[in-house]
Amino acid sequence: MRKIIAFNHISLDGFVAGPNGEMDWIKHDEEIFDHVSKRISQGDAALYGRVTYQMMEDYWPTAADKPNASKHDLEHSAWYGRSRKIVLSKTLNEAELTNTTIISDSITEGINEIKQGTGSEILLFGSPTATHALIQLGLIDGYWLFVNPIVLGKGIPLFTGIEDKTKLKLVTTRSFTCGVTELNYLVDKD
Repeated sequence: MRKIIAFNHISLDGFVAGPNGEMDWIKHDEEIFDHVSKRISQGDAALYGRVTYQMMEDYWPTAADKPNASKHDLEHSAWYGRSRKIVLSKTLNEAELTNTTIISDSITEGINEIKQGTGSEILLFGSPTATHALIQLGLIDGYWLFVNPIVLGKGIPLFTGIEDKTKLKLVTTRSFTCGVTELNYLVDKD
């Protein structure tokens, strides 16, 4: 069965964005881009909420065409183009989209059907509202977190609305020279 892995940059105090959605505090550099690129290149599907999906659609399909495109832009644009996109949305029309599946209701059934299909892990990129919904439904199988060396004090938390403990198993860690620490966890379902 395919796993859904939530990919997030977070502050040390657990926020994925500032109070108004700001993400200007996130540290990223070539070392992180190269590391992330290796892992996502093994995947074939990305899961988004509508807002994040539209932000990605506005940039990645043509990012490689820009004259000043970076190595990261070239690689991620190619990956984005060939990857299946899964979007949680009540307003998008699937018929207008390429290589994209929209789940607008019956989220548990829709996600479980996709998880039963063929392919590798499904990366849930950012998308706090979608992440919160999937956490509450128990549909996230792991967390790939990039802990940034900053305390925001307030903002949009990664974990909210959780009623029961969720045990996690640490799989890997890595420190980057910019001060970010990567933590990979799987949900311990035992």
